[in-house]
Amino acid sequence: MTNNAILNISALGFPWQTTDPFLFCAYHDDAYPAGNGQMGPAASLLGRDIGQDFSRKDGWSMYHGQQVPGFPAHPHRGFETVTIVRKGLIDHADSLGASARFGAGDTQWLTAGAGIVHSEMFPLLEENSGNSLELFQIWINLPAQNKMVTPHFTMFWSESIPHRHIIDNKGRRTDISIIAGPLQANTAEQPTRPLSPPPNSWAMQAEAEVAIWTLRMDPFSCWTLPSASSKQIHRNLYFFKGENVDLNHIKINGHARITLQGDASIIIKNGPKEAEFLLLQGRPIGEPVTQYGPFVMNTKEEISQAVSDYRVTNFGDWPWDSSAPVHGPNNKRFAIRPNGGKEFPSDSTS
Repeated sequence: MTNNAILNISALGFPWQTTDPFLFCAYHDDAYPAGNGQMGPAASLLGRDIGQDFSRKDGWSMYHGQQVPGFPAHPHRGFETVTIVRKGLIDHADSLGASARFGAGDTQWLTAGAGIVHSEMFPLLEENSGNSLELFQIWINLPAQNKMVTPHFTMFWSESIPHRHIIDNKGRRTDISIIAGPLQANTAEQPTRPLSPPPNSWAMQAEAEVAIWTLRMDPFSCWTLPSASSKQIHRNLYFFKGENVDLNHIKINGHARITLQGDASIIIKNGPKEAEFLLLQGRPIGEPVTQYGPFVMNTKEEISQAVSDYRVTNFGDWPWDSSAPVHGPNNKRFAIRPNGGKEFPSDSTS
């Protein structure tokens, strides 16, 4: 069922379907067991296709990890990754020499540009309890003029990411985390502005109206999602936690991707359970997309060049002893930038 504001409703799969300028959205929600002291699971790995385990056996997967779950060193070219970690930790390492441990609401925004190799591992630090991991990884395309820019590493610590807490007329709350795109809930208030995206991102163009927001709504709460500027803006609202919701008088039972008309505001009325959503919004880049695994370019010839460049250069030296480095048993969050500069979440608070 649709109306003039809701264009389509479809079930969530894996990964979640996206539209230009977004290329990909994966939602990982893994209930890992206690750690084994080497940051892997204290559980048998028998029956898993190690190196390619997406089984969700017992509620979790090893993915491409051998001992520690995660994604060992792999290349990217021509787009950006935005990784939002809601629970658990990610250990990042890359061919720029940057490394990080982030989680607890932190976001990493990585412009692959001309080429980068990075590793994303999920260290299981708790040895006396389970290790929950919940994250989004979102791929945003780069326009042709920026596909070969210098790679760029950015950390948004949760302590500095803007949040809005909106109370409806019955005292029920909607919490919004603003990763990209300003939020102006009504014309009487100043917009809440996000942290600055990387310099060559499509999100840096104000007219692109890129928005990445997460929403959490109390049971029976109500909030109006403000409109974008025009029908040309692509908007997808992903309902991924909760029982049911009502959007502009259309009831949605079960988790779904809801495609919205760009210039329409949407009244969201939640059902009897806490609900959560992800909003991905942006003006389409509108260029040809040719993808070969981790390479996203405009033509087949550019893809062939990417494959050749990677074989010859490896997109730079890999300065780590392992293809899947983890950063020790201490659970402290940190980042070391390509120039060697260190930062911690406390550095981002005033």
